Amino acid sequence: MLVISRKEAESILIGDEIEIRISEISGDRVKLAISAPKEIRITRKELLETASINREAGERLQEQTLNELKGLLKKK
Repeated sequence: MLVISRKEAESILIGDEIEIRISEISGDRVKLAISAPKEIRITRKELLETASINREAGERLQEQTLNELKGLLKKK
């Protein structure tokens, strides 16, 4: 992992097509401006993690519901 210090309005380049610029620094928050080709997907990591957790919970709930239905059908 590369750790680099930047000041407001400074940027870094990733390859030839991606630029990440420090847009604003305010207290403990940093705003980033990202320039990249449209075909490159940019997603906040916490959103991917939340989606993964939600998917797993949905799968567990579905499995639990199916098991409950199977139990009810066996009782009949």
